[in-house]
Amino acid sequence: MEENNNVSLPENDGDSYVIGEGFTVQEYEPLQKKSADKHSKSGGIVKNIIWIVAIIIVSVGIAFGVIYAGADYLGIGFGRGENCVVEIPSGATTKVIAEKLKEANAVRLPVLFRVYSRLKHFDSQYKYGLYSFNNEAGYEVLAEMLVTQGAKAESVKVKIPEAATVDDIAKLLEENGVCKKSDFFDVIDSGEFKYDFVKNIPTESVYYRLEGYLYPDTYEFYNYDSKECAYLAVEKMLKTLDEKLDKATKEKLASSKYSMHEIMTLSSIVELEAGGNEEEMPKVSAIFYHRLDDKQNFPTLGSSPTRKYPHGNGRYDTYQCKGLPPGPVCSPSIGAIKATVSPADNFDYYYFVTDASMKFYYTKTLSQHNSLIAKLKAEKNWIYEEW
Repeated sequence: MEENNNVSLPENDGDSYVIGEGFTVQEYEPLQKKSADKHSKSGGIVKNIIWIVAIIIVSVGIAFGVIYAGADYLGIGFGRGENCVVEIPSGATTKVIAEKLKEANAVRLPVLFRVYSRLKHFDSQYKYGLYSFNNEAGYEVLAEMLVTQGAKAESVKVKIPEAATVDDIAKLLEENGVCKKSDFFDVIDSGEFKYDFVKNIPTESVYYRLEGYLYPDTYEFYNYDSKECAYLAVEKMLKTLDEKLDKATKEKLASSKYSMHEIMTLSSIVELEAGGNEEEMPKVSAIFYHRLDDKQNFPTLGSSPTRKYPHGNGRYDTYQCKGLPPGPVCSPSIGAIKATVSPADNFDYYYFVTDASMKFYYTKTLSQHNSLIAKLKAEKNWIYEEW
């Protein structure tokens, strides 16, 4: 029997087993592109938010600006409600007038007032002169006042000398028709002024609030005998003092161990003791500082001119009071003020006298001082009382 070694394979019924059959290939977007789109969308959102915030800020700013301008036009807010006096000089432009009103806190937006004046055709009608009003008046009232109430006062030149007192200045102003003494004293006691040095005066201890602060100079004052003229005269003298105090002097005032009021007090004494001699003022200033620092040997300052101050029942007399008096005894010059903030260096003297020709002599001890006085008297070269 023959053996059959052939193996029969099953018939292939088609392509029932094909590699890869049933798989499909899909296309995918690259990961980088998806990330870029994501950032693009988030970037767009941020930009939109920025725009929205910017629009809100601008809108709020515009709204605030409108409210601010409206309040200024109506004269409300911003600490208004004070009575004030404004001087409009002859030939002043609307720009100058607007700035003057700003100084009085009656206008906060000078440009807006100028626009208002131009639109209403007022700017060529404003009159110069003195105006007394409440600074919450508003643009309409201010414009009407400037058009209809110009007080055309004449002016007068008045010289306020160095070492003048409040009493001296009151007499000069009344004699020149600027104002009555009573109006001047009212302004001295209760007038409102913006200067910090005025606010820091110890009013409870001084006799006249502004004694020593009315700067000595030659001025042009309005003179139609009114309280407004009194106020403007005082304001002008205070402003001149503020302008005379240059940056360097103010820095020395700020760094001093003495207050400005004390500096002004000592400056008034230096002014009187030096007799207006600016070369000697730093030396005189140094001597009084030595005395203030040596309370054991100098319990009082010992300045003769303070004895002559007519007010205060002896409180200004530096032979009776200890240290400095309550306030200035006259109006010092800028030379005396600068000498007081910058006394002479390495000047180890405690006494001084002057002879009949106003020559200064300085000594270190009381015995030397008394000997010098005796010598000057013997020579008939002595005219001042001993301190």
